[in-house]
Amino acid sequence: MDGFLLLFKEKGISSNQLVQKVKKLLSLKKVGHLGTLDPMAEGLLVLALNRATRFSSFFLNSDKVYQANVKLGSKTDTDDALGKIINSSDQIPTEIEIDSALKSFIGISKQEAPFFSALKHKGRPLYKYAREGKYISKPPREINIFSIKDVKHTFMECSFRIHCSKGTYIRSIARDLGDNLGCGAHLCGLKRISQGVFNIEDSKSDEEIDLNFLVTIEEAFLTYKKIQLDEMNTKAFLNGVKITLEDFNDNYYRIYDHSLTFLGLGLIRESSLALTRLV
Repeated sequence: MDGFLLLFKEKGISSNQLVQKVKKLLSLKKVGHLGTLDPMAEGLLVLALNRATRFSSFFLNSDKVYQANVKLGSKTDTDDALGKIINSSDQIPTEIEIDSALKSFIGISKQEAPFFSALKHKGRPLYKYAREGKYISKPPREINIFSIKDVKHTFMECSFRIHCSKGTYIRSIARDLGDNLGCGAHLCGLKRISQGVFNIEDSKSDEEIDLNFLVTIEEAFLTYKKIQLDEMNTKAFLNGVKITLEDFNDNYYRIYDHSLTFLGLGLIRESSLALTRLV
């Protein structure tokens, strides 16, 4: 029972609550998510089961796509609808101004995380300090916004689809959008559409948990190129011995033995193949 389970997280439930529900329901030893969603957010939540948890790091760094809804005219202490309004404005930006401000986010930039976030300071999450009235700023982190599409406007609200790199806080995008427009803003809705190779279209509700929908470890890495080893090199690979392979670019590869059994992932650097993860 090793692989990835794609769930649709509803609003109001935490990512950890879903992890614990699946762990108990399926009597599993190891279950972890590949990136949390805030309680007010919904959408794709990918869970790694048992040995698949060994491969979590490969997906934590994946790009993500979200559908975001932003309320203009008020700023909150959490940068979303769950927080207290700390500033409001009667200023009404035009659609052209909103579109222009959104376009300015595209590309590589530095982003400040919300005060209410899971980032840690001296071993404690920032949100615990913030709940005590201690607002701690972390150094801005580099993010990349690849695209912002399907922008729609209603009175003092806008929605859009955003494709972003790991570590991007959509709450911070909403906050900074309001600051740029001079009217304040906060995130009022968020849905994760995709994460790397995983898509919301393949997700199931937590009432439909079924191992028939499990994505195997091998299936999750089908975008990686394949290398088949002969019997001698298979033994060397499994023993952690580096193997010399010519004509392969530096990258991660799916590794198979001489009988085409999937072994795991290997990394080639300067024509040398090294074991990375075994299934």
